[in-house]
Order: sequence, then structure tokens, then C-alpha cells
Amino acid sequence: MSLRVAHTADLGPADLRAARSLLHEAFGGDFADSDWEHGLGGLHALVHDDEGLAAHGSVVMRRARHRGRWLRVGYVEAVGVRPDARRRGLGGQVLAALEGIVERAYDFGALSASEAGARLYTARGWGRWAGPVCAVSPAEGIVRLPDEEGDVYVWPGLAGDVLDPAHELVFDWRDGDVM
Repeated sequence: MSLRVAHTADLGPADLRAARSLLHEAFGGDFADSDWEHGLGGLHALVHDDEGLAAHGSVVMRRARHRGRWLRVGYVEAVGVRPDARRRGLGGQVLAALEGIVERAYDFGALSASEAGARLYTARGWGRWAGPVCAVSPAEGIVRLPDEEGDVYVWPGLAGDVLDPAHELVFDWRDGDVM
């Protein structure tokens, strides 16, 4: 097993194709082009085994307003493990690398998790965000995202004493799934 961390700009076309293919397989074909786009432009953690790319995840910068401050968020995206390589700790290796990046470069970390994926994150110390989740819509201004509430998890990082679920997290907008 080998772990590599690289910026999107430092990954070649073959690396990007392998990661996109792995995520398509890991999500049972339910990984949209917009989901892939959300995982680009930041740092990727890639784990290879004898069969090739076995696990992937990335962290990209987003902005979130909370309690009157705009914070730098290390947003974790595109975490997946090849089906035949699951239950060997590879997702944990990917997350350990991404969490280290979040701690060194961002105010806090965030991600959106499915019910099935949430166990991996909570076991590592990610906490479910209990407050309101909003985004700045290009057409409507700040909109609440009630369907996303309960699916957003945070890694406190440097802003652990700043995050207060009595106040909303207002994320920047993006196409596709906002969160």
C-alpha cells in the first residue's frame, strides 16, 4: 500500500481517470459529473495497492459564514474505496491525510455524508452539525437547506471554539448538490 497526496494540478490524466472510475464504482454508478467537479481544485489523497488505485478522497476550499465571520472551510469530497478493497482501513488512511490538511490550512473541516458513510466519519471524531445549514444562492440570496441538515459533519480544527450550532452555517453556492 502507498499513500500519495497531490494537488489536482499535479495529477496526470491517467490519475484523474483512475480516481473518477474508482468513485463511479465505489458509489455504484451514482456519482454525477458535478460530484466529481466538486472534488477538484484541492488536494487529493490516493491509496494504491497491487491492483491499482484502491481509495481516494479530496479536500477543497469553501467559504462559510458563521456568527458574522467568513471562515475557510476544508471541505472533504469524493471519498471512496474500491469495493474489493473495503474493510482494510483505506478510508481511514485517506481521511487521516485529509484531516491533517484541514488542521494545517483551514479554520475547520466539513463534509456531507450519507447515512452509510457517516459511521466512518463519526468514528474518527467528526461531529454532526446540529445547527441550520444555508447557502448563498445566486438568485435568492441566503437560502436554508433543510434537506441537508443532519447530513453535514464538521471537524472542529482551529475554529472549534467558534462553531456554535445556535447559529447558521452559510456556505458558498455551487452547481449540482450544494452540499
